[in-house]
Amino acid sequence: MSEILVLVEHDSGAVAKPTTELLTLARRIGTPAAVFLGSQADLAKASETLGRYGAEKVYAVDDPAFGECLVAPKAEALAAVAAQAAPGAVLVTASNEGREIAGRLAVKLGSGVLTDAVDLAADLTAKQSVFAGSYVVSSRVRTGTPIVAVKPNAATPEPHEVTPQQVPVTVELSDLAKAARVTRRAPKEQTGRPELTEAAIVVSGGRGTGGDFGPVEALADALGAAVGASRAATDAGWYPHAFQVGQTGKTVSPQLYVANGISGAIQHRAGMQTSKTIVAVNKDAEAPIFELADFGVVGDLFAVLPQLTEEIKKRKG
Repeated sequence: MSEILVLVEHDSGAVAKPTTELLTLARRIGTPAAVFLGSQADLAKASETLGRYGAEKVYAVDDPAFGECLVAPKAEALAAVAAQAAPGAVLVTASNEGREIAGRLAVKLGSGVLTDAVDLAADLTAKQSVFAGSYVVSSRVRTGTPIVAVKPNAATPEPHEVTPQQVPVTVELSDLAKAARVTRRAPKEQTGRPELTEAAIVVSGGRGTGGDFGPVEALADALGAAVGASRAATDAGWYPHAFQVGQTGKTVSPQLYVANGISGAIQHRAGMQTSKTIVAVNKDAEAPIFELADFGVVGDLFAVLPQLTEEIKKRKG
């Protein structure tokens, strides 16, 4: 079976959940092989997780440019590994960085690229949500090595314990790749909640909150969920733009999405309608969100959410 390269997304060696999902998908297609871009110290921390989720091989590239520059060095290093490994496909996470790396890699390899895949079959047919989420299509790459950017939560991570073979790779990065450098970093404010695009459960609020996200946040905390917001809520200054879900915000695909006080305009639907189960709470029985919802509650979110939160806490003990 051919190797399937999986670009490891990590923070100082802590492997992100979407990478474990990609390794699970890679096993459907061939032999999973992780590509780790970072220091040996970080690799030592990541190896256990990569082995637990089935990475038979780990191609390791260590260069300070990965932390000092933007994505160009990562794309160049991944291209060098792909040239050495001759994989059957390359999988990356469909994050902002992942999509850019996928595009740059496709140009370097002369290959086709698919972005925002929500599922991947054994024959490398990808399902994609297109036209603002109005349709789901099946696509395949016909030129070169398939490069697929897969949305978080497209698969459930399945452990498959192996001992990875580490393969050091030396890459001479070009000066052009290192031209754009990071001049300053600031720690992201920690909320204690999951990352929005990676969360298995997302609870969002919209215009119907009137600016009070208290009940939305309380429900999210009871469920261990991330908090999202509609564009109407972020444009009004009620919630930070970093949490906007929609066509001009972030795209999420959780197991459960709870929309509260959100009408369901097509721009918002484009960012969340690939969610596995959708629950809507809205006072307007004619709100478009109910056309998409698996379960709907017609009612005031300020009356519904506190009851739901209390019941969840009671059942959790």
